[in-house]
Amino acid sequence: MEKGLTVRKIVIAGVLGAIAILLGVTRLGYIPVPTAAGNATIMHIPAVIGGIMEGPVVGLLIGLIFGVSSFLNATIPLFKDPLVAILPRLFIGVTAYLAYVGLRRTNQYLAIGVAGFIGSITNTILVLFMATVRGYMPGSVALATGIANGLPEAIVGVIVTLAVVAAWKKIGSSGKRSKISGDV
Repeated sequence: MEKGLTVRKIVIAGVLGAIAILLGVTRLGYIPVPTAAGNATIMHIPAVIGGIMEGPVVGLLIGLIFGVSSFLNATIPLFKDPLVAILPRLFIGVTAYLAYVGLRRTNQYLAIGVAGFIGSITNTILVLFMATVRGYMPGSVALATGIANGLPEAIVGVIVTLAVVAAWKKIGSSGKRSKISGDV
């Protein structure tokens, strides 16, 4: 694996960051789900994918782009606070990367799915934790929101991450044996 921030990593971070912004601005990043919250978000998934595909620095950069976009487009006080809107998002791609690296030699599909779940749930837990610490909501509301929204988002995160990363790895293999079945 290449060390440092290569041109490829910068380009991929920019493209996936732009996708995260696009998902938020167009509202395509919200999927209706049959919960009290009504929507699950997929806006964090580019950070998850970036972390898995290009490492923790790229995942962190995409998370930063997502967080800043969330902060700049905030319509409620909760997300006008950079400690809630930006800080937790820095860890999405990093935790996804760590989960993926820890499992990739066991089974690529399992590693990608678990990384998708971990990245998604990292977003939910850290945002709700910071919202509680900063006094925007009581712990009971954060817990209920985490269960109602976080679990459906994590399930959607697993499905989308698996589909995108598996396809990306097959395309990236250029006719050679799929990287999904071997080491990365």
